[in-house]
Amino acid sequence: MAIFKGAGVAMATPMKEDGSINFDAMEKMIEYQIRNHTDAIIAVGTSGEASTLDDDEHLEAIRFCVEVTKGRVPVIAGTGSNNTAHAIMMSREAEKRGADGLLLVTPYYNKATQDGLIASYTAIAEAVNIPCIMYNVPSRTGTNIQPETAAYIGRHVKNIVALKDACGNISQTARTLELCDGVLDLYSGNDDQIVPIMSLGGSGVISVLSNVAPQFTHDMCQKCLDGDFSGAAKMQLGSLALIRALFCEVNPIPVKAALNMMGFDAGKPRLPLTEMTEEHQASLRAAMKDFGIL
Repeated sequence: MAIFKGAGVAMATPMKEDGSINFDAMEKMIEYQIRNHTDAIIAVGTSGEASTLDDDEHLEAIRFCVEVTKGRVPVIAGTGSNNTAHAIMMSREAEKRGADGLLLVTPYYNKATQDGLIASYTAIAEAVNIPCIMYNVPSRTGTNIQPETAAYIGRHVKNIVALKDACGNISQTARTLELCDGVLDLYSGNDDQIVPIMSLGGSGVISVLSNVAPQFTHDMCQKCLDGDFSGAAKMQLGSLALIRALFCEVNPIPVKAALNMMGFDAGKPRLPLTEMTEEHQASLRAAMKDFGIL
């Protein structure tokens, strides 16, 4: 039930001046991604500001993304929650709207135990019939999926097929890949660790960088899949300045600013996130020019 290999874009959700979703801009962004060979579109995850969309908006964004994509690449819907019952409801509704897979962040704030993670992920996965990706991002959630837990879930829950790993600890990532031994695909959740993780057996990335450099990110992953790790490493190192600029403030503040600079009318993020400072915008613009995007 592998969903994709390569570079999936953690797509930003464009907003109009009044704060509503800009579906015209979203369609342009999707078409840009597909033209530039993105391998999957992740709709309404962290980068898509899921935490400040209400349920109706969230589900309409998923439906629209599926409609525009027309099966050309998989659409993976962010439906995780710190309330397992809510995650089940959103996951079922995303499946009804045609999502090819689900991205399920760990429960945040209430900080489940490892047993709680197993129980919650099992309950969500058993409520749907499409493949699921666990999302481990301890810096945002306060909860860390331990390697042993990931391996247990991968072996015992048939439609949990992958892990998006943004733990930031390459030793933990290596241990997870060792214990999983092929029962889960593993995607880098950090753009500065794509090549190191793929060199250990990772399947690709769920990427913020892909919003602004989709062809580049796809090509870097493809080099890894083809075994050209020397070429991929040069690309990884050459992208680090841009990646730093894209994360100099909380994601997705910088990537929305970058998309605006590229003419995509991404708008500004919803509160409590604010627009990027002028100083950081100048640094971001310089990094994008150096990279050849602007």
